[in-house]
Amino acid sequence: MLDWIGKHWATTQLRFTIVPSDNMERQLADLNERRTQAMQPGSDRSVERQKSKGKLLARERIDMLLDPGSFNELDLLARHRALDVGLPERPYTDGVVTGWGTIDGRKVFVFSQDFTVFGGALGEVFAEKIHKVMDLAESVGAPLIGLNDGAGARIQEGVVALASYGGIFRRNVKASGVIPQVSVILGPCAGGAVYSPAMTDFIFMVRETSHMFITGPDVVKTVTGEEVTLEELGGAQSHSTKSGVATHVADTEEAALEDVRYLLSFLPSNNLEAAPVLEPTDDPERSCDALATIMPDNANVPYDMKKVIGEVVDDGDFFEHHALFGTSIVCGFARIDGQPIGVVGNQPMMLAGVLDIESSEKAARFVRFCDAFSLPLLTFVDVPGFLPGVDQEHGGIIRHGAKLLYAYCEATVPRIQVITRKAYGGAYVVMDSKSVGCDISLAWPSAEIAVIGPQGAVEILHRRDLQNSADPVAKREELVAEYAAKHANPYVAAERGYIDDVIDPVDTRRKVVAGFRMLRTKREELPKRKHGNVPL
Repeated sequence: MLDWIGKHWATTQLRFTIVPSDNMERQLADLNERRTQAMQPGSDRSVERQKSKGKLLARERIDMLLDPGSFNELDLLARHRALDVGLPERPYTDGVVTGWGTIDGRKVFVFSQDFTVFGGALGEVFAEKIHKVMDLAESVGAPLIGLNDGAGARIQEGVVALASYGGIFRRNVKASGVIPQVSVILGPCAGGAVYSPAMTDFIFMVRETSHMFITGPDVVKTVTGEEVTLEELGGAQSHSTKSGVATHVADTEEAALEDVRYLLSFLPSNNLEAAPVLEPTDDPERSCDALATIMPDNANVPYDMKKVIGEVVDDGDFFEHHALFGTSIVCGFARIDGQPIGVVGNQPMMLAGVLDIESSEKAARFVRFCDAFSLPLLTFVDVPGFLPGVDQEHGGIIRHGAKLLYAYCEATVPRIQVITRKAYGGAYVVMDSKSVGCDISLAWPSAEIAVIGPQGAVEILHRRDLQNSADPVAKREELVAEYAAKHANPYVAAERGYIDDVIDPVDTRRKVVAGFRMLRTKREELPKRKHGNVPL
């Protein structure tokens, strides 16, 4: 009897497994039809317009950004509920594709706005999808990448759309310093839509097709009478060179997305994890022979700090950050001994490497990002001071310069300073000097550490001697040489411990590698407080 029951049960189970019911077949067919419909972009006309501008579709961008086959979509079948405000059509996805996948095998979350559906405008459901993916990214500790191509708030949904933006902004702030947030602008981004990207860590734009602005050219003309093109007002060139909004610019969408992948290779997934360390292929004991001759004999002749950085870091691999803005300072990511680091360096090729409003702001934000995500900092110093001028003073160089000073003082990550040449006045202190918390300070023999340069010092200290001299020119040269020999060198600072070592430039890489290896176990905590009050 038991044998018969067992055989009967097995046969019954097999029958149910192999032969699905007609009802299930209909349900699966309905599901597949809905999914197929949801995977389609907007109207043919909208798709054609998108393609005519050289722009990719929302799903094409995701496929290009993520590892092949890794994307897992969320809310594919979501549709808006605003039936009483003039939106009769209810397309699936509601104009934004969201989900997660991997880049180089590491988990990331992404949303991609679809301009072919309602022009990519944000409504309640659209925002709810982004809220969900943002919450997931923060809770599991993975980077968030936003592919922005939308016209701002959906007018028909009114205050609901505006309030929905508020939810995004609040989540941007909550995730700041917890997970890396990357915005890629791939079309128009107007009004309130620009503020979410503005609060993320990196903003990528594409020349000619990316635009960001609070008010468009027509409104500007109406209100102020100014005539300006879309590109002049909010294009990639304007935001990368003038406003400083865009941190990276590419010629094509494909190049921009590849740059995002490259950027993430240097970053940890969140503030509690270590950045991805690679097996070093560059000899940590390698001599930097090119640095032996890079310094000009004349202290007023420039040289390229990027070449110095390239000589020191692993394989010369340096991913520059904000390359077109605040160009008197260089920032970017590199590796030392396989370990990702942040690099900051004055650029003598631009304004002699001075600190001005733009370069101070640029470097301050970069330093704070590196500190938030535990990336060690390597700072190269060749700074003659802060840029003088009425425009700088009235523009708030004191306040903006204080941002960089604050950022370095606040940083608890391993920090190494290398003084290559000029280190004058308050700018020397600001550029991660020993007195503001640098762990190791190195100097080349060519370093000049002083309150001001020899020429200026002589004019102040020996004004009367020069006035009374029979040969003021010869006397000035004599006094300048005397001051330089006595003060404009690294040895007085080394005697007092402000410099840990004066090194041969060719040994820079070896010393930096050894320093960061020693500092890997550094532990430092700031005083308990709600937060500091950075001079914004």
